Amino acid sequence: MRAWLVLLPVVLVTLVGIPLQWASVALGLPTRRTIPVVYHRILLALIGVRVRVVGAPAAVRPLLILSNHVSWLDIPVLGSRLPLCFVAKSEVARWPGIGLLAKLQRTIFVDRAARAATGRVADEMAARMSDGDAVVLFAEGTSSDGNRVLAFRSALVGAAGQAVGTGRPATIQPLAIAYVGQAGIPLGRARRPMVAWYGDMELAPHLMNLLRHGAIDVELHFGTVIEAGNRKAATLAAERAARAMLTGALTGRAPLPPG
Repeated sequence: MRAWLVLLPVVLVTLVGIPLQWASVALGLPTRRTIPVVYHRILLALIGVRVRVVGAPAAVRPLLILSNHVSWLDIPVLGSRLPLCFVAKSEVARWPGIGLLAKLQRTIFVDRAARAATGRVADEMAARMSDGDAVVLFAEGTSSDGNRVLAFRSALVGAAGQAVGTGRPATIQPLAIAYVGQAGIPLGRARRPMVAWYGDMELAPHLMNLLRHGAIDVELHFGTVIEAGNRKAATLAAERAARAMLTGALTGRAPLPPG
């Protein structure tokens, strides 16, 4: 019953937000950045997701955020914090409903099967960053069970750096997304996949199960910025930072935010 009681207002808010965001994107209005932030905050409040931020998103632009990826819930969690654009696989654009929302979020889609797509995606990432948007790249290339950070891929990191390199080089900031609790109880290794969406999990059952339970606690750990340079070295540094921050968050030994 709780799942349907949550789903109804989520659908209503979405139906109101779609035409507003569509008009904002089509006309290039400043609200194209603010509407998604408000929408994601309402979404999290309805679902029952509490977000704790450790550190802060870098104020410098252009900015490329390299993050681990755990669940579809990562999108509203990150989207509720600041205006940004995501990089996603091209298949997402074809998903019913989700594809439309991703396009309205101004998601950059990449076809991983086409080598030539890397240059186009890099140019689009560069344009968004140069325009003041932070770009989020889930650098693992897939989602995980939330208990670990997979190896970060460097291809798009280097391509974006080269595209922006004619002007001011992009700054890279590592980010760790950690799902730490549910209903006030710490999520252990065995229960964390309840929130994680990965492998061959179907979206609809996972969504309904999450709506049924709610009360999710998630932490966003923003790391120290890394200057763009050698793409492999920068990617490896971001991967190690994200892994260390995730480990600290899941074990309760993460540093507190300054101040």
